[in-house]
Amino acid sequence: MNPLVLTAGTVVSAIGNGLSEQGAALKARRSGLSPCDFFGITTGYVGRVPGVEDHVLTRGSGEFVCRNNALADMACQQDGFDHAVQEAVAFYGADRVAVVVGTSTSGILSAENAYQEVDPQTGFPPPTFHQAGTQDLFSLPRFLAERLGTKGPLLTVSNACASSSRAFVDARHWLEAGVCDAVIVGGADSLCRMTLRGFASLGLVSDGPTRPCDAVRAGISIGEGAGFVLLEREGARPEAPVLARLTGYGVSSDGYHMSSPDPAARGAVIAMQDALKLAHLAPGQIDYINLHGTGTLVNDAMEDQAVSAVFGKNVPCSSTKGWTGHTLGASGIIEAMISIGLMQSGLIPGCLNVTQLDPVFQSAVLTENENRPVRRVMSNAFGFGGTNCSLIFEAA
Repeated sequence: MNPLVLTAGTVVSAIGNGLSEQGAALKARRSGLSPCDFFGITTGYVGRVPGVEDHVLTRGSGEFVCRNNALADMACQQDGFDHAVQEAVAFYGADRVAVVVGTSTSGILSAENAYQEVDPQTGFPPPTFHQAGTQDLFSLPRFLAERLGTKGPLLTVSNACASSSRAFVDARHWLEAGVCDAVIVGGADSLCRMTLRGFASLGLVSDGPTRPCDAVRAGISIGEGAGFVLLEREGARPEAPVLARLTGYGVSSDGYHMSSPDPAARGAVIAMQDALKLAHLAPGQIDYINLHGTGTLVNDAMEDQAVSAVFGKNVPCSSTKGWTGHTLGASGIIEAMISIGLMQSGLIPGCLNVTQLDPVFQSAVLTENENRPVRRVMSNAFGFGGTNCSLIFEAA
């Protein structure tokens, strides 16, 4: 494929606002997980973004007020992202800048709160509840477009935990087709009762902080966050700085089970192989793999099987969800931004909270940080329903 360039990027998660804070937490091996105290729910640990409850939207109309859009607004204020988008708008025109973002639950917390305030006589929620601007999956791109002043096409991708990774693929199609000249790509997902209680009902929430790849791992810690990049054709705007290049991707849908991964890892293998093929790379040319690595028994085992089938024991890999928690539809963009930070710093983070690496694992899982040059990173995202996406980023 023709490489695309990431000319700006931003991120907000439980380990900090912006690339600098995120990098410092990774280097110090400082997790953002804490015991859950969300609306009376005390199951497990969560990756909660500090200050989101008190955040006031800097732009956008009142109909967009919700936790998910607050996270998106916080992200837009980091790493000069606002300014970078305005420069792209000035260069291309507002109608040539699109928004393609992923989310799995959008602003559903607002609907949960509204349901608790339903009028018992009429059955209607309070008049302050704006479903289209909060819970609706299309709320996020509409908010971003209004906030950032873009007028190009909008798209929401809701592919479970692969949502914001898959957004890169759809954005690439739009750029290749000439639908737009620049795309705001990324996503946001926020803590809500449905995901906290839903994953707990499936028996997938760990009592303590999640321990991806550990021999006695016991489940996930749910997190929240947001992140965005500005994706453009290489060389189209010569004065724009380049953070990294998107050189390959692979997607598949194995459809094995609604919530369990294919134990044979066929879809995950296809996604990684296709990403390598599109990037014209051999497996040994990848310097680091950011695992989806949720911390559940079956997911981590499946991914280890897939990674070892494609890469053997030759490429270091780890999961960073011990820092951020599993941010669901936002995990792809948050881990893409982690990948960009690693290429800039030359740091590879080993999995957090691992006492003993699962002895049956065959891939090169790291449990301690290592300093080494990182030029190419593969970032994996595998979601419910058998949706798989692997992205390859290359240093500028």
